[in-house]
Amino acid sequence: MTLAPGLVDDITIVVGSRWSDAEADLDRHGQDESWHHPMPPDLVVYPHSTEEVAAVVRACHRAGSAVIPFGVGTSLEGGIGAEQGGVCLDLSEMNRITRVSIDDLDATVEAGVTREQLNAHLNPQGLMFPVDPGANATIGGMAATGASGTTTVRYGAMPHNVLGLTVVMADGRIVQTGGRARKTSSGYDLTRLFVGSEGTLGVITEITLRLYPIPEAIAAATCTFDSVDDAVNVVMASIQLALPVARMELLDEAAIEAVNAFDQMDLRVAPTLFFEFHGITGAVDACADEVRRLVADAGGTFEWATAVEDRSRLWHARHRAYWAMLAMRPGSKGWPTDVCVPISHLADQIREAQQDLATSNLYAPLVGHVGDGNFHFCYILDPNDSEEFTRAEAHYERMITRALDVGGTCTGEHGIGAGKRDFLRREHPQGVEVMQMIKAALDPTFILNPGKVI
Repeated sequence: MTLAPGLVDDITIVVGSRWSDAEADLDRHGQDESWHHPMPPDLVVYPHSTEEVAAVVRACHRAGSAVIPFGVGTSLEGGIGAEQGGVCLDLSEMNRITRVSIDDLDATVEAGVTREQLNAHLNPQGLMFPVDPGANATIGGMAATGASGTTTVRYGAMPHNVLGLTVVMADGRIVQTGGRARKTSSGYDLTRLFVGSEGTLGVITEITLRLYPIPEAIAAATCTFDSVDDAVNVVMASIQLALPVARMELLDEAAIEAVNAFDQMDLRVAPTLFFEFHGITGAVDACADEVRRLVADAGGTFEWATAVEDRSRLWHARHRAYWAMLAMRPGSKGWPTDVCVPISHLADQIREAQQDLATSNLYAPLVGHVGDGNFHFCYILDPNDSEEFTRAEAHYERMITRALDVGGTCTGEHGIGAGKRDFLRREHPQGVEVMQMIKAALDPTFILNPGKVI
């Protein structure tokens, strides 16, 4: 798609020289962390305010040009590819933390603020924002994709922690949704409509977030088991007993091998649960003791990581697991998958997927936020072997089919993007029709991140 005549001039009036059509910039903004082929935009624009975003979107609306919001490019389903060319709105320079309330435990930030930046600002005040997808994503991107991650079992995902938004609509109107109150019944829940919409209904420019006090006590443990089934049974028991666990992460033998090699760890090569406990000292100890009992009953081992440096090293290694997997096969390309199932079906779903993996002759270590039934196999593939990609696609489709058959979802946290549109239709055949109606009402010219979600 070629930009309409005069569009660059109109954008220059708004942002001056803060735009680029250099090939390197276009390429960088056409590719996320996924396996999808790059789709560069025609222009990258760097706005500094909601008003500038609105003015640029109005210009694109008049010109009929696509608009693709961009944070730092950590998405995993091809959600930022410019399928029709157009204008990429890079929001990374809108990175101000505009308000923090210690009394109300909330904050308002611009879309380009990253998760790590926000927590570095909050920590000296005894506060934290706990949603942790692993990557240092922007808060705007996390809201747009409905992100979650390792702490969801205790603190919830982005939809549970966004109180309000500022959104630029397809015609350039600026809309505020929600507020700072912890509950409301004032009409349609527009905040939840935009959270998870992946830039297809509006451009999120500002987010009001729920905050939490930093816990008095934090402890971690590694627990190893003879089988994934044993590990998952401990997870189920922990959930059913309502233990206030902050993180429950599962890694299989292949993932542990990769982590050990990449981060010079010496973890036992076995199905492993990483636990983290948050709360007051006595409560953390009691919770950990109960988990220790459950692990022993399942024939597993329980090892404390109580020192701050040990705990940090453990979670640092977990967050780097993707890169560790890639390093096990130099020159490879990673394809992280994502399904989520009711927790009672988790063990069966993982076991069947692993058996299928073995017969498919694929290398794909497992990690999972198993406290909420979410697990990921990461295919590590030879980019020059199309047949291997075909086998991976077939395995993934079978895994999603099994998840849907038990009431699960094709995506727990990666979103739909460009990669899962067919699976979304399979999961919500009537629901997609309603989504299309909403899209047509809010973006009748279909300029907002076209080709994504629906």
